Amino acid sequence: MSKKKTKQKSKPKSKITAQATLKGKLEVTRSGMGYVIVENVTGDVLVRPGDFNTALNGDTVRVKVVKENMRTGKKEGKIMEVVTRKQTEFIGHIQLSTNYAFFIPDTDKPMPDLFIPLTDLNGAKNKDRVVARLVKWDRDDKKPVGMVVNVMLPEDENDAAMKELLAQAGFPLFFPEDVLEESERLPDVLDSEEIKKRRDCREILTFTIDPADAKDFDDAISLRKLPNGNYEIGVHIADVSYYVHPETELDEEAYKRATSVYLPDRVNPMLPERISNELCSLRPHEDKFTFSAIFQMTAKGEVKQYWLGKTVIHSDHRYAYEDVQQIIETKQGVHEEEILLLNDIAQRLRKTRFSKGAINFSSTEVRFKLDEKGKPIGVMVKESKESHQLIEEFMLLANRTVAENVAKLNINKKPIPFPYRVHDQPDAEKLAPFIIFAKKHGHSFDVSSPEKIAFSFNAMLADAKGKPEQHVLEQLGIRTMAKAIYTTENIGHYGLAFEHYCHFTSPIRRYPDVLVHRVLQSIIEDKPMIDKKMEEKCKHSSERERAAAECERAGNKYKQVEFLQGHLGETFEGVVSGVAAFGFWVETVAHKCEGLVSIISLSDYDDFRVVDGDYSLIGRRSGRTFRMGDKVMIRVVAANLEKRQLDYEWVMDAGKEEVKSDKSKVKSKKPK
Repeated sequence: MSKKKTKQKSKPKSKITAQATLKGKLEVTRSGMGYVIVENVTGDVLVRPGDFNTALNGDTVRVKVVKENMRTGKKEGKIMEVVTRKQTEFIGHIQLSTNYAFFIPDTDKPMPDLFIPLTDLNGAKNKDRVVARLVKWDRDDKKPVGMVVNVMLPEDENDAAMKELLAQAGFPLFFPEDVLEESERLPDVLDSEEIKKRRDCREILTFTIDPADAKDFDDAISLRKLPNGNYEIGVHIADVSYYVHPETELDEEAYKRATSVYLPDRVNPMLPERISNELCSLRPHEDKFTFSAIFQMTAKGEVKQYWLGKTVIHSDHRYAYEDVQQIIETKQGVHEEEILLLNDIAQRLRKTRFSKGAINFSSTEVRFKLDEKGKPIGVMVKESKESHQLIEEFMLLANRTVAENVAKLNINKKPIPFPYRVHDQPDAEKLAPFIIFAKKHGHSFDVSSPEKIAFSFNAMLADAKGKPEQHVLEQLGIRTMAKAIYTTENIGHYGLAFEHYCHFTSPIRRYPDVLVHRVLQSIIEDKPMIDKKMEEKCKHSSERERAAAECERAGNKYKQVEFLQGHLGETFEGVVSGVAAFGFWVETVAHKCEGLVSIISLSDYDDFRVVDGDYSLIGRRSGRTFRMGDKVMIRVVAANLEKRQLDYEWVMDAGKEEVKSDKSKVKSKKPK
């Protein structure tokens, strides 16, 4: 395992002083009171509604502390400036009069109605549900001014729900006209002079491997055998930075979003489709500009040398993961020799990675089969297979190599500001109860060093594979881990066992990758870019990534609830996925849909109490235990779309239950 850098240190919290002006995030309560949360500062600043100064819930603001409550020590302040708005698009209803219109937002956080000029109704009629954009709100204006950007049809309930999730998370639903116009002005034809400046890889066999329904192909692999018996393997990445330049409308919008959001029925893209699906997408049989990491490797996966730089490629074939998996399993198909060679090298890279301490958590992905209105009619659970691992390993290699290349350089004895992707060591407090739980299943941990902890994790995961406790140990293990973030402070990536790591391979959908491309190109040109705001950009990107992940989870949860609405009263097999004093969560085996069995619904059977260290509920009289990882039978009793909440009921005697399966529809009997 590579030598780990020191653990990332958290800054000590300071106190708020009187008359200080601080930057923080405004949180508005349902009552209308506001609190500004300031990072690395103890306490928060209370702001009364009259002192919001046009700020809305979630906005980043500057607040001036104006007084302190001598009894409680609470600080009160006034907002002096809105630095950035979390949300500029809202969902609500139009209230139309003869000479004016107002937009009434659907929100539980108080905010003023938007005044909508009649010229900006975009076809909306009285009481229509719409998406409106805040376009102007000066300090002296009593009402903010907005415009309707989309009228929502009553029958498109699913569309409205997904848009609401995105808007609440602060992701714009539509690109502004000036951004779209800028993207439309970009040339379709590759510039001949630019081609001359690049390494020409168009004659080398090149292909993409993506999900079957993908439209933005941002990475491609090339392969050719060299006269010395080694192989040249190219990892080619869409050259977004060629089209998206700093300080343009396109760049500002991409930075604001910072990431694409993947919901069950749509992608909310970081860049307009003109760029993501056309100009930069590495579509088959088209010449494209790319930024590449080209490796000379042996058949055993040893990297002899590498080259980083701008290229032009021509993809010969577009594969779906399923196509490649079939070639791997049958050893037959288009370019099977090259696919099998790349797969063999990828598996060797993977094995080496785990031998150095990378943690081998398995991953599954839930996909919904949707009808034409976006309503779920089926659930598919997809596991990571060798075709996915083939792409993953070469992307990891490229990302690691770029980070290593940049980390070697210093300017005036200082590292170049660079958006590293880091992952901290496990937190000792979170790890301790997990180790006790793992020991009950016969798995011991060596905690003498971070490296030994990683090896213990892998030994546990390998030993638990296929056993009843596998799922729960993986889930709880992941929860002990720190979250990966972007930062200029390079502490390495614990989970991958890399001393240097960054994101270079997905600039169509992640803004940090665009930053990586710009810094790397400046180094290649021997004019290293020193961006003093790089850490701020890293923090923003990490925050938007978290918001996207939460939005994606909410979207999946909505679809789960919507799917099980059609299965109320039916019984399914599930696994206990969490416990609390008020009940336990169960994830259905067939659909991965999680719901709550409340402690109240169990009161007829026994008086249950939670045992924290054991992740279990135990009945005081019967001794009946519900422990994480246990298989249970549940009945679906409620599915609340508005709250995105599923309620289950434990089926006591599973042996006497007639269980609902996909092939039979048998009415289950209620336990006595």
